[in-house]
Amino acid sequence: MLIRHVSAAFAASLFLASATCANGQSPQPRLTFDVAAIHPSQPGARGGMVKPLPNGTGYLVENMTVKTMMSVMFRIPARQITGGPDWFSTQPFDVQAKADRSYSLDDLHTMFENLLADRFGLKFHIETKEGPVYDLIVDKPGVKMKDAGSVGDLNIPIRPTGPGQFAGDKVPMHYLCWFLGQIMADDPRPVIDKTGLTDVYDFTLKFAPEMPPGAASSDNIPPEIRNLPVLRDALEEQLGREVVPTIGPVEYYVIDRVDQPSQN
Repeated sequence: MLIRHVSAAFAASLFLASATCANGQSPQPRLTFDVAAIHPSQPGARGGMVKPLPNGTGYLVENMTVKTMMSVMFRIPARQITGGPDWFSTQPFDVQAKADRSYSLDDLHTMFENLLADRFGLKFHIETKEGPVYDLIVDKPGVKMKDAGSVGDLNIPIRPTGPGQFAGDKVPMHYLCWFLGQIMADDPRPVIDKTGLTDVYDFTLKFAPEMPPGAASSDNIPPEIRNLPVLRDALEEQLGREVVPTIGPVEYYVIDRVDQPSQN
């Protein structure tokens, strides 16, 4: 088992520092929001969201736990985040974080990771263990998605457009892996990118949602949804992707410390 000790702040800045040092440049300034307000959500609030503000000027969170925020920002399935006090995964918060100008989505994620370290005192270490995984590979017929270049935008890469339907907009493969891990919530195996693709892609994905154990008969599901292919078939037929069960490295983010947020 491989263990790496990191903090949210260190993890967020490591890539930037290593990239600039490799090029003989001075490390770039640490990315942080200009202003950030954090409040407990109203009791009984329903629904929730985590999304960037228009034009890349910040991030908005409504009625989400710190564990969910961490899952989104680090793009790690929540089931691979372990430890922490009860409130870490049960108490929802609202966050309004604004930057001093427009930034890329990756930079906004780095800012939010630093916010988790600064305002929640988040520290964790990563344990890597061998276990069951899915490898995401290119199916034999090849890629069936539209190449959208190498630069994403500030839209949520994959969004629902109807029952069992999702639209992908400038989706990198690591985000597709995270999305599949979220969809297959009842399957503990993470999805690992083995496609070798570095561009981003546009696509439409339609599949029949899996019925939870003990759910009513699928006969009650509208035919337009019931007749859709299951997720694994849809990946092959519509995207030219395949998930292959195998054994590989599974990363677990283990919480060492997290505190109630500091005052605004």
